[in-house]
Amino acid sequence: MKVYLRALSAVAVVFVAACGQPVEPRVSNREPPLRATESFRDFGDYVVHFNAISTEQLTPEVARQYGIIRSSNRGMLNVSIIKKAQNSTGTSVPGSIFASAVNLTGQLRELELREIREEAAVYYIAEFGVANEETLIFTIDVTPMNEPSRFSVRYMKQYFTN
Repeated sequence: MKVYLRALSAVAVVFVAACGQPVEPRVSNREPPLRATESFRDFGDYVVHFNAISTEQLTPEVARQYGIIRSSNRGMLNVSIIKKAQNSTGTSVPGSIFASAVNLTGQLRELELREIREEAAVYYIAEFGVANEETLIFTIDVTPMNEPSRFSVRYMKQYFTN
């Protein structure tokens, strides 16, 4: 076992030396999460909007239209990317979005987002289970289409179920 671990460590050292620098992890815990009262973050040319709610808050018609299960034990993350435009509210743009949520005990959930398009609007939603009084810290990584930059947001939300 020790030989295996040494070999694995040697491979990691060679990889880091060959690449010049260690690879930065996708999820960073350096920045404190935004409060649940915040719903967007400005990144210069882009604004990332986000919201996490209980699916029970959706109307039955909206839930049915998008195939979402309404329940106090289900949460939904909604993310959109807006490209700023002078003299307007901006333009909704598609992009690549990765999101995860971790609770206060360290349980990590990778969230599967699906793209929704409605006329000129593009947004992404993910559904997940929640427990009563569970606090989730979301990490949302956004790369607008045809842009090299990736923007990251950390956001905290506590859920209360019936």
